[in-house]
Amino acid sequence: MQSIDPAVAATWYVAFLLSTTCHEAAHAWVAKLGGDLTAYHGGQVSLNPWPHIKREPFGMVVVPIISLLLSGWAFGWASAPYDPYWAERHPKRAGLMAAAGPGANALLCLLSVALLRVGVASGTIGGGAHDSLTMAGTQFLITMAILNALLGVFNLLPLPPLDGASILEGFGGQTIRNAMRSFRALPIAGFVGLLVAWNIFPHLAKPVYALVNWLIAG
Repeated sequence: MQSIDPAVAATWYVAFLLSTTCHEAAHAWVAKLGGDLTAYHGGQVSLNPWPHIKREPFGMVVVPIISLLLSGWAFGWASAPYDPYWAERHPKRAGLMAAAGPGANALLCLLSVALLRVGVASGTIGGGAHDSLTMAGTQFLITMAILNALLGVFNLLPLPPLDGASILEGFGGQTIRNAMRSFRALPIAGFVGLLVAWNIFPHLAKPVYALVNWLIAG
């Protein structure tokens, strides 16, 4: 088990909780705009983490805390329900719903970078600003920027059950849609998709991390 500063662990977990909640709320909100009220009725069109925790307590609480203790960073999952018949009738709307989650992560990343850049430019961050509150806020924004960049890129991989597969299915045309649906029908499709994504992602994580650091530092 890795030794981790409780303050760092709390920062990671709060950032994970906020990022995941915004990701799923974006899915649910865009689905509602597109005519599917399933997630809306489930309470997922909300920035309150509790409805999302109630739906996925292991993915939102248990696994992130365990992964923090074991590896020093939070890993987990959440989900927003949707009507598969609605998605079949309106593939492009379903594709937009899928894209909304990574889109929310991208916005959170860019917002965090912008706040950091403003803080540096104004002298709030850096220089002589070393009080504990400022340092905690700075660390939180850095964590939010990096975590949301990684979450967004990971979810864009076009492999079930990740959002990228649903985006491809929604906008890729009938041939790709049929192939993706056939693959999803396999009992081990989700496991295979996650296994492949988990092996691909480390090759993407380093350049993403470097890009976010470059954006922060300018």
